[in-house]
Amino acid sequence: MTHRRTLILFPIVHTPEDLGGLADAAAQARPTAMDRQRWHQVLDEVWRGIERAAAALPVAAQGWRVYQDGLPVCEHEQAIVADLAAGGSRNHRLVQRLVERGARLMGTESAELLVEEYQLQKQLLEQDGDGNGEETRRLAAEILVRRDRFIAERIDQTLAPGETGILFLGLVHDLERHLPPDIEVQQPAGRPDHGGG
Repeated sequence: MTHRRTLILFPIVHTPEDLGGLADAAAQARPTAMDRQRWHQVLDEVWRGIERAAAALPVAAQGWRVYQDGLPVCEHEQAIVADLAAGGSRNHRLVQRLVERGARLMGTESAELLVEEYQLQKQLLEQDGDGNGEETRRLAAEILVRRDRFIAERIDQTLAPGETGILFLGLVHDLERHLPPDIEVQQPAGRPDHGGG
C-alpha cells in the first residue's frame, strides 16, 4: 500500500447556478446578449471537458474524497450539494455523481470566510466608480488568500496517506503554494487556461 497522498485539482469556472445571490449582479457585468451567449458556450465547453475527465477517474468506495470550492465545513454538506445540483449546478451534479460512485464528500471551506467574501464581492459588483473599489478589491484578495490557507489545511487534516482527493476550485485561487509537500497535485489533461472564475 502506498502512503502517498494525491490531490486531483480541477480548475473550474463558476456558472450562474453556482453563484447564488451574486448571479444577477455578475450577469449584468456582461453587457451584451452576444457576450452572454458566447460566455455560455465557453462555460459549456469547459464543463463538458471537466465532466469527461472526472468520469474517467477510477473512483472507488474506499480511499477517495471530494472537496468543493465554496462548500463550508458544517453538518449540512450533502444538503447544500443536493440543493445546488437541483438548481442546475453542473459542478454540484458532478460532485453528487462522484459521491454516488463512492467518494466521501468533505466540507472544504470556512463558513465565516465565505460570508465575509460574499459581502465584499457583492460590494464590488454594486460599486460604480465611487472610489472605494480599490480598497474592497484589496480586502477581497486578502480573504482569498485566507480561504486558500483554510482549504489547504482542511485537505492536509483529512486526506489520509494512500488516499486521493478530488478538488473543484475556481481559477482565481492559488492553493498549491499552501499545501504540504507530501501531497502530490495532479491536474487532468484538457483543463481550462487561467483567466478568471
